[in-house]
Amino acid sequence: MPRSASAKRAGVIPAQGISAMLEAGEITCAVPPVAGQVQPASLDLRLGWRACRVRASFLPGTASVAERLADFEMMSFDLGDGAVLEKGCVYLVPLMEALALPDDVSAVANAKSSTGRLDLFTRLITDRATEFDRVAAGYAGPLYAEISPRSFSVLVRPGMRLNQIRFSRGTATLDDPSLAALHERERLVGGEAHISGGLAFSVDLDLPGGHVGWRAKPHTGLIDLDRLDHYAPLDFWEPVIARDRRIILDPGAFYILVSREAVHVPPDYAAEMAPYVAMVGEFRVHYAGFFDPGFGHAGAGGAGSRGVLEVRCHEAPFALDHGQVVGRLVYERMVERPDVLYGGALGSNYQGQGLKLSKHFKAA
Repeated sequence: MPRSASAKRAGVIPAQGISAMLEAGEITCAVPPVAGQVQPASLDLRLGWRACRVRASFLPGTASVAERLADFEMMSFDLGDGAVLEKGCVYLVPLMEALALPDDVSAVANAKSSTGRLDLFTRLITDRATEFDRVAAGYAGPLYAEISPRSFSVLVRPGMRLNQIRFSRGTATLDDPSLAALHERERLVGGEAHISGGLAFSVDLDLPGGHVGWRAKPHTGLIDLDRLDHYAPLDFWEPVIARDRRIILDPGAFYILVSREAVHVPPDYAAEMAPYVAMVGEFRVHYAGFFDPGFGHAGAGGAGSRGVLEVRCHEAPFALDHGQVVGRLVYERMVERPDVLYGGALGSNYQGQGLKLSKHFKAA
């Protein structure tokens, strides 16, 4: 099928372009794609039928993943009708999707929002990769998910979608002057925009009643990832209460917090959370870093949506104050506007959200 004239523009490839890549064989699937797998600016990736427990995370470097696996595999097992991935262990799962990318198309992957909110650390690996979650232009070969449950053991099955991949051509990132101009036109956040290496966002520790977040409990039951709106939050989480609009993050603990700003991603753009920078503090924010076109967009039922922050503190206790900058959003141009936007028409779970756990939990 011939691609539209816009297909060769630099930018992030939208849903209709991803569908064209599927038809052209640039993305192949062991099982035909399912409804909802193609998102406005990304493709959900599906777990295959077997998993390997490995003794350590690794990158294959100059070898294939299969060649390096012999050095790390402890056991393999069938996911079948369901298998438990245990907290604190590392697993490698071949995915149902594979790639044969054109020489001018590269890709980046990230955990899906619900995956990140469960502290289910998930990264993409390719053959000969020297980085996680990055796919070089022209890559042809299989895809693998490295999965490491950090807070909760989970029950998974073949076909589950834990991470997603975004394809782009050329340089799509907006520099600071372009981002400032976009904010003037589209109002990316309410109030003043702080732009330096992306759009800064801060943490909200001034919510009604002082309940500003959730902290994962250390000893809990199993979470079946197919069970939605099922689990009682207090069985897995303890409320985080701010005192004087401040909390102390404990090393190793995992938190769900929320941004002070309501974020807007216009339809012709996508956004990604910038990587962790040590200068903002001893913690990592947001494992699931994609924001689709239409997130928080009034025309897609958003009118500004808070960013939920998945936070893990590192080496030392860290005091977090209300309004403290905790990260930056990097905006990217789309090749063209997606046929569908993030929001109500897609049944998106997190449009218009505030402080919200993953879709597996009942409303608190």
